[in-house]
Amino acid sequence: MRRLLLPFTPRYIVLTLAVAGLALCLALAWRYPQAHLHLSLPIAVFGFLAGVGVHDLIQTKHAILRNYPIAAHIRFMLEHIRPELRQYFFENEKDGMPFPRDKRAIVYQRAKKALDTRPFGTHYDVYREHYEWLHHSMAPKAPSGELFRVTVGGPGCAQAYSASVLNISALSFGSLSANAIRALNKGAKLGGFAHDTGEGGVSPYHREHDGDLIWEIGSGYFGCRNEHGSFSPEKFTAQASSPQIKMIELKLSQGAKPGHGGVLPAAKVSAEIARIRHVPMGQDCISPPHHSTFSTPVGLMEFIAELRRLSGGKPTGFKLCVGHPWEFLAVVKAMLATGITPDFIVVDGTEGGTGAAPLEFMDHLGMPLRDGLTFVHAALVGANLRDKIRLAASGKITSAFDMARVMALGADWCNAARGFMFAVGCIQSQQCHTDRCPTGVATQDKTRQRALFVPDKAARVASFHKETVKALGELIAAAGLDHPRELRTHHFVARKADCTVTFMELYRGLEPGELLAGTDDPRFREDWAMASAESFAPRREHAPLPAPALAAE
Repeated sequence: MRRLLLPFTPRYIVLTLAVAGLALCLALAWRYPQAHLHLSLPIAVFGFLAGVGVHDLIQTKHAILRNYPIAAHIRFMLEHIRPELRQYFFENEKDGMPFPRDKRAIVYQRAKKALDTRPFGTHYDVYREHYEWLHHSMAPKAPSGELFRVTVGGPGCAQAYSASVLNISALSFGSLSANAIRALNKGAKLGGFAHDTGEGGVSPYHREHDGDLIWEIGSGYFGCRNEHGSFSPEKFTAQASSPQIKMIELKLSQGAKPGHGGVLPAAKVSAEIARIRHVPMGQDCISPPHHSTFSTPVGLMEFIAELRRLSGGKPTGFKLCVGHPWEFLAVVKAMLATGITPDFIVVDGTEGGTGAAPLEFMDHLGMPLRDGLTFVHAALVGANLRDKIRLAASGKITSAFDMARVMALGADWCNAARGFMFAVGCIQSQQCHTDRCPTGVATQDKTRQRALFVPDKAARVASFHKETVKALGELIAAAGLDHPRELRTHHFVARKADCTVTFMELYRGLEPGELLAGTDDPRFREDWAMASAESFAPRREHAPLPAPALAAE
């Protein structure tokens, strides 16, 4: 009896109705032949639904479809549009992720030169834990209107570069569309700031509008590799000699997936990408997790010096997301041992963006920006190297407050990727890894990228940069300062559970030369002792002791 009633239970009622509807329509068509034309549409609809339901019953991939034929497809439809429903109807101004609505809105408004002020007061609960603010002055200054710049180039540099305090972070052609790269570079040219190429190499689209470039070189050495995938000095020199390339950035790791290599399948290696990256067609394009040109901190410094020499003395540095503290301190010791220093270091936080990364890498690997930046800054101060090296910060920077905060923690300039992507039309649909970006920003589908109109978006890129730097000038003027370089940790305050503390207390630094003299700071003492200029591995005599074995039961 139970089996006979099963088709009429909620699980199967939709299929039952579809089959019944189909049977009824077929019976009517047989009984009234003159009604065939009018019944053709209902027969097609009910026939389709019945076919779907029968397929759901017999397929073996989805258990929920076997138990709820036809009806369970509603779940998949709702799951597909869930991000859009949440973004447009349910999230408030402050809680969207990765970027809340108000952060995206401020970029759109400044890019379009629209009204970027807010009415009625802050949406933040200013008494909740983690709320942060910048102290203002009782004697504020008038904003200078200066487009703040910083000179990059240490002792070994022959072609110092005057960089804006806000530049476009690493965005590769391949990850982004040709039109997006065109718009970003033309915007950089219009606004007088730099555009990082990303590790995918210098494409023709980076060159079309002659905007300043920072050439990022990853472990795949795309654009400067030989046929076996190792570094080619000749190809590097030919590319780096371009006057459009202003600085050279060696990528050690990125925040969203530190220590993770990548593979572009052979099927996706088009003739264009093969030509740009100097890789063969018909083979997987591999970006390994580590560099093949060096294996020690001293080797890294020697490679930095070689890149600087081959480029004709252009500012050369490296980018990393901080991992094992002793490894960066080993690099510091290598600087001291060789006398070679990079012209700049870009510190990328684990909150940084990517087109695609494993969840575990994205969520739980690498040091967040503020922690990594303060560690690198303190280490360089403690080794008396900070005055020779510029620091840049990247990781979820979209507003003047974001910039001011990291500059107080030690950054000389800021890089932003997703902020500039918003400026060219990104709506945070999070379809970057599917090649179905709805706005043509992160796709290689030419029918989709045609939607991105380069002249309009380039103007928006330049406008976003100009208005954000202008807002930074207004912010520091309100604090009674003349230039962002005057920002210090005592200017910022954070609310904790039962008190407020300044960033000076939260992010303690080192005194000049403290590492060299022998520090007692527990954050550095053991790691400094473990670090060696000759190896990224910790010294054995200073390595942490292994955990004791559990006693057998």
